[in-house]
Amino acid sequence: MDLANEFEVARRRLLSLAHRILGSLEDAEDAVQTAWLRADGAAQTQVDNPAAWFTTVTARVCLDQLRSRERRGELPLLADAIPGDQLAADEEFLRREDISRALLVLLDQLTATQRVAYVLHDIFRIPFGEVAVVLNTTPTTAKKLASRARQRLEGADAASTEASDESGHRRIVDAFLAAARGGRIDTLTALMAPDVVRAADPAVLPDGGAVEVVGNRAVAEETRYFTDRVHASIPMLVNGTDAAVIAPGGHPLAAITFTFENNKIARIEITRLKPTDTVSARRPSSA
Repeated sequence: MDLANEFEVARRRLLSLAHRILGSLEDAEDAVQTAWLRADGAAQTQVDNPAAWFTTVTARVCLDQLRSRERRGELPLLADAIPGDQLAADEEFLRREDISRALLVLLDQLTATQRVAYVLHDIFRIPFGEVAVVLNTTPTTAKKLASRARQRLEGADAASTEASDESGHRRIVDAFLAAARGGRIDTLTALMAPDVVRAADPAVLPDGGAVEVVGNRAVAEETRYFTDRVHASIPMLVNGTDAAVIAPGGHPLAAITFTFENNKIARIEITRLKPTDTVSARRPSSA
């Protein structure tokens, strides 16, 4: 068996799997390389299903990395703490592979074993028997871990969701983001009150960005200068309220929250996300 050739055939899938588990292309590439070194070192082992074996080895490497982070008490890095070239690579990979930005944000809320169980089973459709081998546990426990992960990922506050649906604010947030992505200035202007205020934390503004902008036309026109932030924004619940999260490369950076008056946006605030903020899905996410 040509193990090296078999691994190269599987490499893209392994990289995709490792990226979702670790949340970083750089870490995923390191994990896949480590997995190859381990596989190559066991080249004399009789392997009936190389693809499944490579998946197991790679997932175990990723699990070790996640557990190491947990032991060190590391929190997921916000986007502004990640080097620019790495952030750009993560963003390019996310778009090329069509990965859910919201899902990557939410996966950081899981424990190491929950994340591995969820990614392996719910995204890559790996049977729980094989997931259990990776986690060194029973299929029943692996199934419970994936179920708990699913509940956390889909655990948007029902009361907040119903309230926002009834008020129509969710529709306005979605329309605002869609118009901003499409550069539709007139639509943006119509969604906001004439005297709308856009306030932002200086820490999340690009160089030269104004801390405060007043007036619907001025706020609408401004979105043209922040297209990268606009395209990296996703509608989510922040502290139970419909908002948007700016997450370049799937790494949270800031929250965009809205205040409404008479079904018009009266105030927009862009603030750096804090550890105490609760970010959740408005609907179940998929890879």
